[in-house]
Amino acid sequence: MRRLLSVALFVAVAAPALAQHVEDENGNRASLFRTRERHEADFATLHAARTNNLTYHGGPTITSAKVVSIFWGPSTTWGTQSSPSPLASTLLAFVANFGTTGEYNVITQYSGIQESGLGNENWIDNATPPTNVTDSALQGEVKKILDAHHGGVADASTIYHVFLPPGSYSSFGSETSCGGPHLYYCAYHSNFSYNGVDVKYGSLPYPSCSGCQWTGWTDAENFQHFICHETREAVTDPDGNAWFDRSGNEADDKCAWSPSPFLDGGFGYQYEWSNAAHGCVQKQ
Repeated sequence: MRRLLSVALFVAVAAPALAQHVEDENGNRASLFRTRERHEADFATLHAARTNNLTYHGGPTITSAKVVSIFWGPSTTWGTQSSPSPLASTLLAFVANFGTTGEYNVITQYSGIQESGLGNENWIDNATPPTNVTDSALQGEVKKILDAHHGGVADASTIYHVFLPPGSYSSFGSETSCGGPHLYYCAYHSNFSYNGVDVKYGSLPYPSCSGCQWTGWTDAENFQHFICHETREAVTDPDGNAWFDRSGNEADDKCAWSPSPFLDGGFGYQYEWSNAAHGCVQKQ
């Protein structure tokens, strides 16, 4: 099952135009992080999307999460395994810091989730990805890293984020990220089964279009926004059956572009939905 920062359709909900659990022609599901324009257009159709709390649907969360960052593409973008580029290094610094911040702490109100040092494991694969990185190709890259470095064994509490270079775009079904012919989303998260483990992963394409950028932000800060969004959603709703509202929106979907994303400690974040506050908050 798959998810898109973010865009996915979940047929069981009452408002499919807003639902974030999308399904492709093969029955794979994802949660998509919509572009600024798509988010604004969709949310304008249903005021309740901004006011309803999340509800719990019985599925698992990741109570103590880790992240593995996979940088796929040329050394001009990501550097090498022994010498990551400034961009890759900045993103790794964000991941290493995120799990113990007030921005992450907001989600500890959901099903026993804990603040957690997300770790700093990373792999740079300088092979050239396809121009169109389909969901199956993205899963193939995760499997490649697992086979090469973990004996083919994944950790069910780890999120495997795959970062793409500016020469590639992500696709899920007929929808695409920046650079693709059917721009709809910025990033997504999903899951699949591999060697008996439920593998959680994220697709984080390069923020090369205005719909996935915040005014005045650097590429690194826009990527950090993606990481913030997809990591928290993968933790609160990893399999699409845990925490989301009655329109199918996960916690970060509800606050993705409004209120305005913000900088804290030099890193880029977005607001997060808090049931306790009944609204979008920066941190707690």
